[in-house]
Amino acid sequence: MTPPAAAEISRRGVLQATALTVLGRTADAAAQGLRSRAEFQLACMTYVYRAFPLARALEGIASAGFRYVAWGTEHVEADGRRTPVLAPTASAAEAARLGRRCRDAGLQPVMLFSTVYPEHPTGPEVLKRRIEQAQAGGVSQVLTFGHTEGDGRRLWLERLQVLGDFAKSAGVLLVIKQHGGESGSGLACARITRELNHPAVAVCYDAGNVMDYLNADPIPDLAACRDQVRSFCLKDHRNFPRDEDCGPGWGEIDHFRLLSQMQGAGGAIPLCFENVSRPVTPRRDTPAQVDANARWARDYVEGVLAGLTAPPPPAE
Repeated sequence: MTPPAAAEISRRGVLQATALTVLGRTADAAAQGLRSRAEFQLACMTYVYRAFPLARALEGIASAGFRYVAWGTEHVEADGRRTPVLAPTASAAEAARLGRRCRDAGLQPVMLFSTVYPEHPTGPEVLKRRIEQAQAGGVSQVLTFGHTEGDGRRLWLERLQVLGDFAKSAGVLLVIKQHGGESGSGLACARITRELNHPAVAVCYDAGNVMDYLNADPIPDLAACRDQVRSFCLKDHRNFPRDEDCGPGWGEIDHFRLLSQMQGAGGAIPLCFENVSRPVTPRRDTPAQVDANARWARDYVEGVLAGLTAPPPPAE
């Protein structure tokens, strides 16, 4: 169901804006071709193991064949307490230790989930701390999102300008993703980053959220904002037989068409798996079952990327 606040960002609006954007870029895209091919970094979020200890999450992510990891929100540790992956108040030294812990497990951290909205009263303070943590832990991107209704958009622009300067000095990229409301589409997020025009602030694309919150096709929406996209939160979505998020490959999103648009983006593009669950059927809720889902999701996306770069079959 489309939220009332998202009414103005309808499927028709996205498609109309996309048509104008794509027409304007056709010549440039053709000239560039794939000379600057994207380096897709497949990363599993610890978030998919949030019901289990962090140590088990890192073990499972590595065993599922991932080389990259994204730091999620919290985990249920052995004593039953919910514990943050990295608290907002954690020191740079703690972040550095977590980064080493990941690399010792064979995983390079590429994204940190900020857990705070830019418009929140403590947003600037917490996001600055998150940027410092990312720098100390060797994490390339800090993810945030929120709601930009009304005057909130101007507040975002003011705060993101300051935070962007801070992130640039730290060598970290601050990325925003779709989360309903007036920032529910990739195009809406791109309008913010284009107006800001800051090299350290970009878009993290979440196709599942576009389909979930707006009931819109993410393929044309990505075409309207791909120049601003520097990472993905990967999840899929189904509207049938019931409305439900799921892991990539289990939903209705065409990942061949989605990811093909980013092949010529150039540079590292983390693909952070936020959901690996199967839809409709009962949840797999043991660590080994999450391992199997994570492995399946990675295999699926690797297959998509291999298919996109495969040479054409020989002529018969």
